Amino acid sequence: MLRLLLTAALLAATTATWARTLAPNEPSADTVRLTLAEAEQRFAQNNLALLAQQYNVTLAQAQAVQARLLDNPTLYVEQDLLGRKVLNREVPVGTPGNEMIVSFQQLVSLAGRRKAAGKVAQQGAVVEQYNLADLLRNLRYQLRTSYFDLFFKQQTLKVYDAEISSLNHTVEQYQAQYEKGNVALKEVIRLKAFLFTLQNERQAILADVAAEQTDLHVLLRDPARSEYRPVVDLGRARDLSLSGHSLQALTDTALAARGDLKARQAYVEQQNLNLRLQHKLASPDLSLGYTYDKAGSYINDYHAVTLGVAVPLFNRNQGNIQAAKAQIAGGKALVEQQQQAVQTEVQQAYQLAERTDDLFQHTNRDTTPFARLMEGIEQSYAKRALSVVEYLDFFESYKNNLVQLNNLRASRVRAFEQLNLSVGRTVFRAE
Repeated sequence: MLRLLLTAALLAATTATWARTLAPNEPSADTVRLTLAEAEQRFAQNNLALLAQQYNVTLAQAQAVQARLLDNPTLYVEQDLLGRKVLNREVPVGTPGNEMIVSFQQLVSLAGRRKAAGKVAQQGAVVEQYNLADLLRNLRYQLRTSYFDLFFKQQTLKVYDAEISSLNHTVEQYQAQYEKGNVALKEVIRLKAFLFTLQNERQAILADVAAEQTDLHVLLRDPARSEYRPVVDLGRARDLSLSGHSLQALTDTALAARGDLKARQAYVEQQNLNLRLQHKLASPDLSLGYTYDKAGSYINDYHAVTLGVAVPLFNRNQGNIQAAKAQIAGGKALVEQQQQAVQTEVQQAYQLAERTDDLFQHTNRDTTPFARLMEGIEQSYAKRALSVVEYLDFFESYKNNLVQLNNLRASRVRAFEQLNLSVGRTVFRAE
């Protein structure tokens, strides 16, 4: 009779527990459901690192404008304040006797130096634009991986929440039966020990979830500190495939699209323009001017045109020309190195995605039988058809299967995102 009462109580408790724990978790009031499209839009508008790099682009463009501006003319005026008479000089009637000199100078650049300097500065703005594109590529990878990692960790938390909730009720029931002398103490201790293990594992996952939440808040510049709940279509994630995307095609795309490679190529072009500028700088500037001297020259009201030019006898800008050639050679070496790095990154990312996808495709992903199995296990344990060791072993197997499946799903999506990063474009989308 006592065993029947115990069985009935456990069956009622476990059935109610599984009904609650297997139901979808509703978001709390401070939880924000966030799609990846919304996250990327907010990221593009609010990310501080992107805004800072955009200011660098604006700075380089402003420097290009400045490089093309003409030099300001120089006006020089000299006036005798004492109003003294000019000695040994006939001064026309009605003319003040004090001396005054007016001089005007304008620097004129020869050989198209100003235009060449403007092109160099403008190419510097192009380099900064490619640096911005590369920063966007890397930050978008961080955003997308953090988004998907957070989603799958939250899915794993649901598994722990379900097991802990169910096991809590089981422990409470067996603790009550132990106090009545119906079950052994070692069985209650074994249940509590396993529950404690689950709770510790859950705390570790909560720490990972908190870290992912922090990363998203920083990337999106969100001071609200709300809890994000990513919205992911598992069907689309499951349909990710390398089919139709050969390694060579992805490599060619990367060589044409990667911002870091384009930045180095643009830098080489900038140094080519700089070499032309340095050759032009070997030609001296021309200084044109006008001078008026009222009474200080050999005649009154002296007017003259001035012309000045540096004679390039010693300094013909040889050092800067050689330095520009060296910068071109160094830049070309870096471009070749980056091309090899891009090809290697694409190849490694492709192989990783291929291996992870193959493992995923050959893994049993049907979790429904496990939910039904655990419900049956609860009933079998309540009827004493299973020992506590067998009962906890089924619990562990159920948990490990779903946790490993979520980890595999996250690793697979991350592998495809790694491939997107190496290609430089979002070729594969799981959202």
